[in-house]
Formats: sequence, C-alpha cells, structure tokens
Amino acid sequence: MANQDTIKLLKECNAGAKMAVTSIDEVLESIKSDSLKKILVDSKKAHEDWGDKTHVLLSEYHDEEKEPNPIAKVMSWLKVNVKLMQNECDAEVADLITDGCNMGIKSLCKYMNKYKEADQESISVAKQLVTLEERLAVELRHFL
Repeated sequence: MANQDTIKLLKECNAGAKMAVTSIDEVLESIKSDSLKKILVDSKKAHEDWGDKTHVLLSEYHDEEKEPNPIAKVMSWLKVNVKLMQNECDAEVADLITDGCNMGIKSLCKYMNKYKEADQESISVAKQLVTLEERLAVELRHFL
C-alpha cells in the first residue's frame, strides 16, 4: 500500500501529462513547419506514455487518475485560441507550448516539494516528466 504522498504525487503527474496532451492537441492544426509538428507529435506520444504509466501505478495502489483542473483547462484553451486568432504562426505555437512547459515544470517541482514522503518511484516519474518538459522547451527555442 502506497502512502498518501505517493498517490497524490502520481495523481498530479497524471493530470499534468493529460494537460500536456490536451494543450498539444489544441495547437497541432495551426502548425505549418513539419519539424515543429514532429517535435510536438513525439512529445504528445511521450506524455501519453507517462499518463499511461501513472495510470498503471495508481491502479496498482487501487486509486484513480486525476483529471486536470477544469478551470486550468478552460484558461489554457482560451489563451491558445485568442493568441492563435491574433497570430497563427509557428512562433506563437512555440511560445504557447513553452509557457505550458514552464508551468508544468513549476507545478511538478512544487508537488515534489509538497509530497516529501512520496516513494522513490513516484519521485522518479515526476523528475522524468520535468526532464521531458525541459527538453521540449529547449527544442522549441528554434521556433520562437
């Protein structure tokens, strides 16, 4: 049986991975560059894989996934759609996704600090998600 910090951290990782997939889906149709599209499709797949991994771990602990905060989802959707209506270009997409990466990194680090009693496996998952976000933000710099 996992302690509550482990479960809470895994739930936040799961919600964050889902939020990343949703955000990437929102911008894919606006992308003109094949190389940017490939980066984001690959990142979406990686986030889906991490979402699946956290789902499996939560199931093993007889717990459920966490959906992203509905208010955060609506705010993200609004920001993406308003910005892309004003300027639908790859630089804007890269800027939006980079902001999302930074918010994900900040959130995951906050939760790792908050849930100090989480087990090593869930901490490792969170750290690997942070690394995924950091790599994506670096890859997107070329398009800013």
